[in-house]
Amino acid sequence: MKHRLRHATALETVTVVVPEDALEAYEAALAEACGTVGFFKDDDTGLWHVEGVKDQGANEPALAAGLALAGLVTGFTATPTRHATEAEGWLARTYEAFPEQLVGRRFAIRGTHLSGPPTPGRLMLVLDAAIAFGSGEHGSTRGCLRAFEHVARRRPRRILDLGTGTGILAMAAARLLHRRVLGTDIEPWSVRVAAQNARLNGLSHLVRFRRADGWTAPAVRGSYDLVFANILARPLCLMAGDLARHLAPGGTAILAGLLDSQARWVLAAHRRHGLVLESTQHEGRWTTLVLRKRGGRQAAADAAG
Repeated sequence: MKHRLRHATALETVTVVVPEDALEAYEAALAEACGTVGFFKDDDTGLWHVEGVKDQGANEPALAAGLALAGLVTGFTATPTRHATEAEGWLARTYEAFPEQLVGRRFAIRGTHLSGPPTPGRLMLVLDAAIAFGSGEHGSTRGCLRAFEHVARRRPRRILDLGTGTGILAMAAARLLHRRVLGTDIEPWSVRVAAQNARLNGLSHLVRFRRADGWTAPAVRGSYDLVFANILARPLCLMAGDLARHLAPGGTAILAGLLDSQARWVLAAHRRHGLVLESTQHEGRWTTLVLRKRGGRQAAADAAG
């Protein structure tokens, strides 16, 4: 199904300018209130511009609370600026900036606005280009998909996509491995969007999505052979122990959403719980970590080698 989104209300762009060590917190703050969030670095100043697009007047309490918390956590107070954004113009620019994405050797990601035959020899995933996060162009998403191509050779059976967003990683795993996959997210609208994307791609029979706050929900009980967690550095560190407990012996975790400068302390947090680094992927300023839990068939293979 091909469609375009139209907005009954006017849009606005909210922008904050922050140093790199405050980027993560302010990105999360804008994500609380905005349907799409992006950021770029000003090479002249070294500061990051974080921009979110939302309906004018919508989600103001969530935005104010998120900005206040970001300021408290980082010690840096950013004053947001706003400007009106024409809905149709914004969508047109979004479509123009989202051509087909060829990721790794196996995947092609296309927006619903694109027509024409798919790229031969690629597994295609279709997403609405109006949804900016998790659409394949971000370095963390690309790093996860490239890492997954190698991990997929082990044919993991029990798979979890923690913080699924658009569901792109869960759908990629289901499409390549023909396995059932669980995707979870703390945001109800992410769960709805991911389910819509699964239907769009004909994967509803393999992928299910549930609302869950990290590892606390009953939906994520049990152990997993593969866990995707493309989130942010701080929550990844806080959940390192839970991840280690839920990862099956010999299982693999693909962690992303990390700036290169954050990868070392995220890795250290997981090493404290017995996970070992298997490989890293780099996409621009973003690092993806592939970690393994000792035991199972992988340990036997290591010993034999």
